[in-house]
Amino acid sequence: MAEGLPRDQVTATAHGPWPGSDPLEAIRIVRGELGTPHLPFLPEFPDRGVGSDAVGRTACLLEELAIDVQPHGWRLVDKPGRDMQRARSALATDLNVLADVAGEEERPAEAFKVRLLGPLSLTAALYLHNGERALSDHGARRDIVQSLTAGIKDHLKRVSVAVPGAALAVQLDEPDIADVLAGTIPTASGYRTLRSVPGEEVTLAWRAVIDAARDAGAAETVISVPEVEAPFQRILASGADGIAVPIKALTTRQWEQLAGAVEGGKRLWLGALPTADRVAALPRTADVVDAVWRPWRQLGLPPSQLGAVRVTPSHGLVDFGPSEAKDILVRLTKVADGLNQAALG
Repeated sequence: MAEGLPRDQVTATAHGPWPGSDPLEAIRIVRGELGTPHLPFLPEFPDRGVGSDAVGRTACLLEELAIDVQPHGWRLVDKPGRDMQRARSALATDLNVLADVAGEEERPAEAFKVRLLGPLSLTAALYLHNGERALSDHGARRDIVQSLTAGIKDHLKRVSVAVPGAALAVQLDEPDIADVLAGTIPTASGYRTLRSVPGEEVTLAWRAVIDAARDAGAAETVISVPEVEAPFQRILASGADGIAVPIKALTTRQWEQLAGAVEGGKRLWLGALPTADRVAALPRTADVVDAVWRPWRQLGLPPSQLGAVRVTPSHGLVDFGPSEAKDILVRLTKVADGLNQAALG
């Protein structure tokens, strides 16, 4: 277990996407509801538009590579354009606001999380000069991984300045990883699919980014994936400190793999609170607790190891209103409390 982030109790966090465009309001809510021992995070605001989307927010960290928005999406270009500058400016604003809020707190955050798009999903989302996805080109994939590792180091140093003394956690999101490994990512034309990326290359790409995050002081790095065809064994082989995954559709076999990860000292960030459908009512706290506690007992995992779990929403909260998003954070902390009580018997 990475030093600096204790695992003696269940805690709560969320993914990052947040409604609206007011970083001051959002950061105050996150810090207010996810105080110690929980894990506050840097909110993201896709509603701000170009540059604040998941791709732009991570791609603007790339070093010696430039991006700009074209009709089909973000493309690698020869020099930084207005869209890349916009993305960097928005991120800098968020970090400045974070520093202001942190500086006013009587009890500083003991830990803090940032979310980035993982290298494979980032490469699948970026386009080359010829209009094809960067994922199609081995050299481009290599260059993006190298550029991202350099950019992550600088980014985490800036986060550390904003929240001095906080142990940093990094969440690498790989929403497209199943398609990357299966070879079902469509080409730019949409008439064909790209060849699958070798599994060993995926593992090495993750390992490079994780090592870079650790070199920059990250105390914990987890890889977040959808539950369908989730490559848990590759995540563990990469050296990640944990796995983040929604739990609604996990199979018995997948739960067994997660149990093995816990026994191997890894963390589980479990998307136990369903938030994919804003219209649907949130389940009762007791039902969410049971959705974690029941398979935990069935797998024979001891209650003493439940501290390996962080509970999260199943998805980002951008489709909710700010007050609804706040209520979800409150619900998550109640779920964590309920699991801690269950562990005590």
